[in-house]
Amino acid sequence: MLVAVLGLFALLLVNSVYLGGITLVEHLSGETYQDYTYQLMFLFHLVFGLMLVVPALVFIGVHMRNTWSRPNRRAVYAGLGLFAAVLVLLVSGLALVRFDFFQVRSEVVRAGAYWLHVLVPLVCIWLFVLHRLAGPRIRWRSGLVVAGLGAAFALGLVALQSQDPRQWNRPGQYGEADFRPALTRSATGDFIPAETLMMDEYCADCHADVHAQWQNSMHRWASFNNPVYLMSVRNTREFALERDGNVEAARFCAGCHDLVPLLSGAFDDPDYDDVNHPTAHAGITCTSCHAITNVNSPRGNGDFTVEEPVHYPFAFSEDSLLQWVNAQLIKAKPAFHKKTFLKPLHREPEFCGTCHKVHLPEHLNDYKWLRGQNHYDSFLLSGVSGHGVSSFYYPEQAQENCSGCHMPTVASDDFGARRRGEDDFYSVHDHMFPAANTAIPRMVGLPGEVVESHQAFLQKALRVDLVALREEGRIDGPLVAPIRPDVPALQPGREYLLETVVRTTGMGHHFTQGTADSNQVWVEVEVEHDGRIIARSGGIERDEHRVDPWSHFINAYVLDRDGNRIERRNPEDIFVPLYNHQIPPGAADVVHYRLAVPESIEGELTVRARVHYRKFDVALMRHVDGPPFARNDLPITVLAEDEVSFPVGRAARPVTVADRDIPQWQRLNDYGIGALRKPQRRQLRQAEESFKLVEALGQSAGALNLARVYLEEGRLDEAAEALQRAADHDDPPPAWSLAWFSGLLLFQEGRFEAALEAFEALADTRFNEARRRGFDFSRDYRLLNRIGLTWRELASQRGGEARLDALRAARQWFDRALVQDPENAAAHYNLAQVAGELGDPEGAAWHSSEYQRYRVDDNARDRAIAAARRRDPAADHAADPVVIYDLHREGADAFPLGVPEVIERIEQP
Repeated sequence: MLVAVLGLFALLLVNSVYLGGITLVEHLSGETYQDYTYQLMFLFHLVFGLMLVVPALVFIGVHMRNTWSRPNRRAVYAGLGLFAAVLVLLVSGLALVRFDFFQVRSEVVRAGAYWLHVLVPLVCIWLFVLHRLAGPRIRWRSGLVVAGLGAAFALGLVALQSQDPRQWNRPGQYGEADFRPALTRSATGDFIPAETLMMDEYCADCHADVHAQWQNSMHRWASFNNPVYLMSVRNTREFALERDGNVEAARFCAGCHDLVPLLSGAFDDPDYDDVNHPTAHAGITCTSCHAITNVNSPRGNGDFTVEEPVHYPFAFSEDSLLQWVNAQLIKAKPAFHKKTFLKPLHREPEFCGTCHKVHLPEHLNDYKWLRGQNHYDSFLLSGVSGHGVSSFYYPEQAQENCSGCHMPTVASDDFGARRRGEDDFYSVHDHMFPAANTAIPRMVGLPGEVVESHQAFLQKALRVDLVALREEGRIDGPLVAPIRPDVPALQPGREYLLETVVRTTGMGHHFTQGTADSNQVWVEVEVEHDGRIIARSGGIERDEHRVDPWSHFINAYVLDRDGNRIERRNPEDIFVPLYNHQIPPGAADVVHYRLAVPESIEGELTVRARVHYRKFDVALMRHVDGPPFARNDLPITVLAEDEVSFPVGRAARPVTVADRDIPQWQRLNDYGIGALRKPQRRQLRQAEESFKLVEALGQSAGALNLARVYLEEGRLDEAAEALQRAADHDDPPPAWSLAWFSGLLLFQEGRFEAALEAFEALADTRFNEARRRGFDFSRDYRLLNRIGLTWRELASQRGGEARLDALRAARQWFDRALVQDPENAAAHYNLAQVAGELGDPEGAAWHSSEYQRYRVDDNARDRAIAAARRRDPAADHAADPVVIYDLHREGADAFPLGVPEVIERIEQP
């Protein structure tokens, strides 16, 4: 029995030297060396450790019975100590083992057990030597020879294995598998077998809750199993095959939507069966995301590296016993599994940005590089992320990543669940990724709760506010604001502008982003008198449930080269936007509605404003195969609403009602923001008027935002005065905002050194309050470009070596901007100029070519936009610099339904 126990202990000791050596090397190097061999060695440790328990306890029991009363008390006492140490070793080992029927979940207990299990063997060796020193002479030479050979074997394995770290955190290779124009790569340059990417049921064994969430997610339904995407990608594949003789251009789509067929090579087959092929309905599988080992750049378009994961020894076995052993091995040693499938990069916004940032490559559109949807930069440059320097509002604490909103924690008893923070329950991150796709769940028959989950998430997106009136129905008419608590009386026969503000409140990126060309978000305004609707904008027609095209849409109206609207998700044809009404995070838009009060009307006019969301519009749904879509019965979500009842009549008088639950200054501030943000001819006069009211209410934001207006108009003296008033206020704006706009003012005044000081303070985030909130402005590439421009200006004022030093400094800052946004046209343009001045013709030529690639082609836009404006009067109207929506438009009767009526029709059987 003693020989068996000592033999097992010796083998485990050698094995432990190997396992501990790998752990130490990983800790010191930051690399990962665990592989298939390591897992076999751990399996050996687990099996032989369990085999040691019974013989060790039997031997100890028998030996203690036989030796308890012996006179050599030193040997007895040392033996008792050794017995206690062995018990601690065995118990700590059992505490670390996790099986289906037994596991210790407390991280504190497990951490204590781990260190006991690491350190107690040394105590056991020491006590064993003491025990033997009190008895017969120890054969040191043979013992040291055995120990030396074992240590040499274990350390030799460690040294050998440490030459080959896992290929993580580095870009993959282009080899036999070249997925361009998708930027996706495999770690080896080879294809990855589809079966290794489609192991979702394997994952479900331990992560049943997460798997169930994923089953209802849009990631699960992102590929050919999505009827809208199926329609779109079929069109793109057919287009590419006809133009190029192959479907390679459609890889642009597959890099994010169809990873399994793309990485396995099936996608490139022109005859690929997108209905019956085993990979066609895989979606974005568990392994598709969790086998990503590197984000290659922040360019998006699937620019990540995927490695075929190394699994535990019997992951692919068909033998039920070996499958069970494999499952127990994962639970006993989940660290390898966690390292393989959950890396620090999975928690970064750049990881999500690999697919939620898109550009249209030349290989797809046969034209030029064009920017597509871009959640990532929108988030990066926002106040929400804490990186944007120019936001109107900032949160109390920066939101570090996308998962903070889109992967909330939910209670779970999954094997991987853990306690978080102050929670007294175990939870996982929600892998349903609640967001905004209320269409696909309905179309593919997912449970109704899935749509409801997305609708609940959308409720925090924005708000709508009937904030003001302008008399005489003119954009520059006298302002009556704010409406509420005082509500003005309306006079019959007069015209007014209803100033309606839509403000994003719970967004970390633009609203709507994503498929902004087919997302249907619109504002409905209706005017009611004595229970009858007398005026409306945003109505819906009966047959197809089309929304009145003369409504205000919060979308992007995108055109092809001939001025036709992109209406079937055909990315190969995208050319230019006619307009873009999306709203940034923490910003607002103002929508003007003309209200003509009828003659001889008295009583009350009730005005209701609502913002509605429907994932896809009628135009797109007409192209979708599958069930008949004679009318668009996709869910409509009411995102926000507001209502005001105005007294009306010759003798009507103003009334006082309950105030809104929004501070008055903020309502007026949002109105000014909406006017300031208007594209082309910004409504700066209206913005100035509103911000003056904000300042009059005692808010420093009013003075700061007045400075924004004056800087836009070049009124530098007034901008300086406004900034000074803001800084001197009892409750001044954030110091970083003052620094940014002061820097812009100093730059325009030609005081470049002072401007540089302000900008570099921002780049270093030298503001205690900003650091407390988790902000870091060094990633705002607009700021980095501005610092580079300032150095260029300083270089123009200097000579000799000082001039060259300034140019080198400018180059460093522009290079930093390209780290954040490699496709930044402004940075490339300036680097081309700087490289030329520094005598680097090759660098100048390269950056010049990159600038030409990424710059907006203004000349090519004119023809398409002109054609679109001739073809679509409603879109032409919406693209005007100043848009007034007429609540009494002739032809609006063709859209008689309000959204509540349509929702009722949809919900009827």
